[in-house]
Amino acid sequence: MSQISDFIGKFNTSMSLDQDLIVKKDDRYFLLDPKLKSLIKKDFLYAGIYLGRTKNDAFFPSFSLLTMLAQTDPNRIVVDNKTEWLFICGRDIFKQGITRLSKPGRKGDYTLILTEHGDSLGFGRILHYVDTKDKSKIAVKNIADIGDFLRRER
Repeated sequence: MSQISDFIGKFNTSMSLDQDLIVKKDDRYFLLDPKLKSLIKKDFLYAGIYLGRTKNDAFFPSFSLLTMLAQTDPNRIVVDNKTEWLFICGRDIFKQGITRLSKPGRKGDYTLILTEHGDSLGFGRILHYVDTKDKSKIAVKNIADIGDFLRRER
């Protein structure tokens, strides 16, 4: 559970998840409601909300967790339509594609990437302070985006 909390902390926010309702199955974490938790047996494939998995002591979040995280007050950047598409294709974000900073964060922090409508596209690591005047620098390095699944299908 500390890996999930540590991951959330990288966005300069906090989110309360009831630790009693989080179940670890192998390297995957699930958030269950109390009724479902009472019905769950040791050997299950999938239950409740998938939060993410760990691999080599690193936590890889699900997009469900990122959507839940967006409801708090994390570092978040809103991008324009062209940058949305490029980000979904696995590209990094340049300053010129950022339309709004809800909470900019510091260099090295994680930030959520959102559409103009508030939909979560994924997250990245801030490489340069986003308010820099040099628009040719990469502002945010893409770590995970919703297009990853489609790219793996090749």
